[in-house]
Amino acid sequence: MHIENSVALVTGANRGFGRHLTEQLLSRGAAKVYATARDTSTVDLPGVVPLRLDITDPASIAEAAAIASDTTLLVNNAGISTHTNFLSGEMADVRLEMETHYYGTLGMVRAFAPALARNGGGAILNVLSVLSWVHFPNYGAYSAAKAAAWAMTNVVRQELAAQHTDVTALHVGYMDTDMASYVDASDKADPVKVAALALDGIEARALEVIGDDKSRNAKAGLSGAPEDVYVGLPAQR
Repeated sequence: MHIENSVALVTGANRGFGRHLTEQLLSRGAAKVYATARDTSTVDLPGVVPLRLDITDPASIAEAAAIASDTTLLVNNAGISTHTNFLSGEMADVRLEMETHYYGTLGMVRAFAPALARNGGGAILNVLSVLSWVHFPNYGAYSAAKAAAWAMTNVVRQELAAQHTDVTALHVGYMDTDMASYVDASDKADPVKVAALALDGIEARALEVIGDDKSRNAKAGLSGAPEDVYVGLPAQR
C-alpha cells in the first residue's frame, strides 16, 4: 500500500520506536495519523490526532476502533518489557506481557479488521522482536509473548488475505530507545533506520522485515541444533 494519503494508527506512539514511526508516517505524506497512548497528554508530536488507548483493555480497544474507523494502516507497536524470570518472577508480570504483546495485538487486529476491509483492505504492521525466535532467562515472559505474536501474525495474514489486508512482521533486536536504555549503545540498532525499513516494507507489501543483523542471524539459526543457539548448557542424557 501507499503511505501517502493513508490514515494510520500507531499504538504506543508517544515515545520510543512508536514516535519514530509516527514522525516518518507524517513525513511520507500520511493524510492522518492517530497517535495512541494510555495518557494522551504524553503525545506531543504536531500534526497527529492523539487518541487514548490501552491495548490490554478490550473496552478501550473497541472505543478506539469506533473513533478511528477511517484507518487504512494499523501499526501494532505498543509493548512492555518486565524482565520476568519464569521460575522466580511474578506470574502477574508474565500475564501482563502476554496480555500486551499477544492478546492486546490480537485484539487490535480483530477490532480494526472490519474497518480496514471497508476502507479497501489496507495493511497491518506488527512490531515483533528477535526474541520471537531466540529465548533467554530474564526475557522469558517477553520472548513467550513475542513468539506467540509471531505465530498469530502468520495466521491472521492468511485469514485477512481475502479482504486484501496485507500483514507485515517486523523483527528487530535492541534499538536505541528508552526501553533499551540499559544496553550498551554499540549493541543497538538505529530506530530511525529501522522505522524507515518497516515503512518501506509496508509499501513493498513485504511479509517480513528484518531490521538488524542480530535478527537476521537469529532467523538463520532456526534450522540449527538448540545447543548451537543456547551455548553453555550442560549435556543432557
